[in-house]
Amino acid sequence: MTSTFDRVIDAIGAAVVSGAFPRGSRRSTDELVAWTGASRSIVREAVRVLVSLGLLHAGRRVGITVLGVTEWDVLDPRVVRWRLQGPDRERASAELRELRAAVEPLAAAAAARRAPLEACATGREALLTTADELAAAASEDRRLDFTIADVRFHALVLELSGNVLYRRLHRVVGEALRERGSIRPDRHDVGLHRTLARAVATGDADGAADAMREIVRRTEHGPDADLG
Repeated sequence: MTSTFDRVIDAIGAAVVSGAFPRGSRRSTDELVAWTGASRSIVREAVRVLVSLGLLHAGRRVGITVLGVTEWDVLDPRVVRWRLQGPDRERASAELRELRAAVEPLAAAAAARRAPLEACATGREALLTTADELAAAASEDRRLDFTIADVRFHALVLELSGNVLYRRLHRVVGEALRERGSIRPDRHDVGLHRTLARAVATGDADGAADAMREIVRRTEHGPDADLG
C-alpha cells in the first residue's frame, strides 16, 4: 500500500518531470499542501527528497523553485520512472537503451569470466533457474511473473559482473524492464535469455556479451512488432 508520503513525492516529482510544474516556476509550501491534500510536515519532507534529486531548489526568500532536466538525478529509479510515464517517454526510453547497450554486454562478459569461480556458484545457479522461470512464465503468458523474473535475471547478471558500479544500475535497468511489462513475452527473447545464462555459466564471455547485446537491441521494437 502506497503511503501518503510516497504519494506526495510521486505527485510532485511527476509534475516537475512532465512539465506540469514548468522549469523556473515557483511554489510555496502552502500551495503544495493545498495541491496534494497532505500535511505540511509531509510536504516539507517530500520537498527535501526532491531537492536531493535535483528536481527542486528550496530557499527561504525564493521559496521552492522547479529545476530543469540538467539538474535532475536522472539515474535515480524514481526519476527514471517519472520520465517513462511522462511526455518525454520516447527520449527517456532511447537514452535508457543506449545506457544498457553500453553497460550490460560488458557486465555479461565480466559475469561470464567470474561465474565459473566457486564463489559464484550460487549466483550462477540462480541465473540458470531464473532463465527457466522466464521461459515458464512466457509459455503461459504470465506477464507479471515474466517481468519479475526478467528484472531479477538482469540484476543477477549485473551482480555477477563483480563491478560495483554496474551493480548500482540494477534498479535503473529494472525500471526500464517494468516499463515493457505489458508486452507479450517473445519466444526468441526467451531463447536469448537462456543462451545468455548458459554462456555466463560456462564462462563464454563473448557469447554472453553477444546475447545481451541482442536482448537490448530488440527493445527498440514496440509491443506491436512481430518478433517471434
